[in-house]
Amino acid sequence: MLNLNIKGIPAKQWIKFCIVLVLYLAFLFWVGSWWGLIVVPFIFDVYITKKINWGWWKSLKNKTARGVMAWVDAIVFALVAVYFLNQFFFQNFVIPSSSLEKTLLTGDYLLVSKLSYGPRIPQTPLSMPLTQHTLPLVDTKSYLEWPHWEYRRVKGLGHVELNDIVVFNYPSGDTVALGQQNQDFYRMAYEVGEGLMMQRTGTSPRKMLSDSLSYEAQQRIFSDIYREGRNYIAAHPEQFGRIVSRPTDRRENYVKRCVGLPGQTLEIRNNRIFLNGRANPEPENVQYNYIVEFASPLTDEEKHDLGITNEDLDQFLGNNTYFMPLTPHVKDVFMHEPNLVRSVKDAPSAADWLYPQNMLKAWTTANYGPIWIPKKGATRRLTLAELPIYERCIRVYEGNTLEVRNGKIFINGKQTESYTFKLDYYWMMGDNRDLSADSRFWGFVPEDHVVGKPLFVWLSLDPDYGWTDGHVRWSRIFKNVNHIK
Repeated sequence: MLNLNIKGIPAKQWIKFCIVLVLYLAFLFWVGSWWGLIVVPFIFDVYITKKINWGWWKSLKNKTARGVMAWVDAIVFALVAVYFLNQFFFQNFVIPSSSLEKTLLTGDYLLVSKLSYGPRIPQTPLSMPLTQHTLPLVDTKSYLEWPHWEYRRVKGLGHVELNDIVVFNYPSGDTVALGQQNQDFYRMAYEVGEGLMMQRTGTSPRKMLSDSLSYEAQQRIFSDIYREGRNYIAAHPEQFGRIVSRPTDRRENYVKRCVGLPGQTLEIRNNRIFLNGRANPEPENVQYNYIVEFASPLTDEEKHDLGITNEDLDQFLGNNTYFMPLTPHVKDVFMHEPNLVRSVKDAPSAADWLYPQNMLKAWTTANYGPIWIPKKGATRRLTLAELPIYERCIRVYEGNTLEVRNGKIFINGKQTESYTFKLDYYWMMGDNRDLSADSRFWGFVPEDHVVGKPLFVWLSLDPDYGWTDGHVRWSRIFKNVNHIK
């Protein structure tokens, strides 16, 4: 029988060391980084040589000091373990808004799998666990800008598929006004700039735009609007907060449904999504906005039975009339209950400052596109008419210089008529279609922004009710997200 009692080291210690070493080497092989081999001598010391006194604090004579260090030791271990689990395996995520209702509800806590699409190697590895970008209380960054590693994703169990619900970093979150973090900075800058120029001239600067203007002339007008708005926001931190930039993996986490895959052409016609000319099935609980006039105020019981939240009733228009989202089921109930509802009318769709903001178009949230979704390795012929659609992908997400001179396109200083994309991109939208800040407003989601796939709801808290009258939605706990349609 093999004797592992080498130099007085019990066989049990050798077995533990071998198991830990094999698991650790398998992890390094998976993530494709052998820099971690520098840790192997320390693992060997923990189990075999014990030259380093890892538990030095246990020999302290001061009982209070020993107690404090025991807590510090436990907390450090917990933080390291949580960081490791959050970075490579699973992460908790809470639904903060109604953009996916009634599929996912405000107050749903999700377990998000990083393994489903493959975890990203951290781009800002030095950060405080359990924080995204800001340390609570002290209100400072929870991460260090250096070192900053290039994007790389470890092989996962699969890829983003059509109609998956996906957690991702907010693409427009590279620039944020801290006092208005729930607002898309770029859209806000255009809106503010347009308002200021209208005050000064008495007319919208967009009225100066027309197809007869050259591309460069159009872009100068768009640039003037944006610059006016950004300068105003920067000059009024008391209203908007300080402007900051954030790296990809430190931007806000968003959750939406993937309704367009790389290489597909997406178009929205009368609210229906078409991919390559074919209608994409709508989620069962998709919602659209309507103007609803009630015969009498809804009771709490009626709201509960119909799944209507207080947030749904936020936009009161007077005379028992609301601007509110309805699922097909609730709309059908309203249409057949004259004692409850007097009328249900379609609400107008949004049209102002849709993506791309610097493009002359007549799109609305209900009639949008067509727009081709970039695919890794695919080459797209570039025209000035389409260039604003792909400008952010080429310049910001893929790190190129791009400019137009005398009607010709230059990328990295070279004239070109085409571009080959380096990343896959996705089109994300909420199921609460008219109350969702999604790709129609801020564009494509690059693959390096994808965080993971929600697996199930592990807790659901209804903000409209107290702990004693329905605050916990027991029926949703451990509900499989993939079975919520």
